[in-house]
Amino acid sequence: MASTLTKVRVDKWLWSVRIFKTRTMAANACKTGKVKIDGVNLKPAYMVQRGEILQVKKDGFNLAYKVVDLIEKRVSATLAAPCYENLTPEEELNKFKNWYLVNKQTEIRDKGTGRPTKRDRRMIDKHKGQ
Repeated sequence: MASTLTKVRVDKWLWSVRIFKTRTMAANACKTGKVKIDGVNLKPAYMVQRGEILQVKKDGFNLAYKVVDLIEKRVSATLAAPCYENLTPEEELNKFKNWYLVNKQTEIRDKGTGRPTKRDRRMIDKHKGQ
């Protein structure tokens, strides 16, 4: 994918390689001091270069990424993967995986609990005579 770019805005790069879901989230992370290089907070307009190592604090986890290639447009995860090298320590990755598994299990709810479905809503309205 070798691009001809020499520098890209850090918020744009974080969004394009799918570290953040939206560019606004990437910019806000920069503004609140969650994106750093060598312990120095980065502004969203910071121009990142190949070879730099970014420390990103996301959802309470300390992640580290090395910039391998520069892209400005958001691409699929398979195309974005070669653009960075994940340098996150193993214990931090394990912490993230455990958190992810616990949160995924809580999203599944039992049938009939929570908010009524569209079908349930129609039956309730029919029963009420509306």
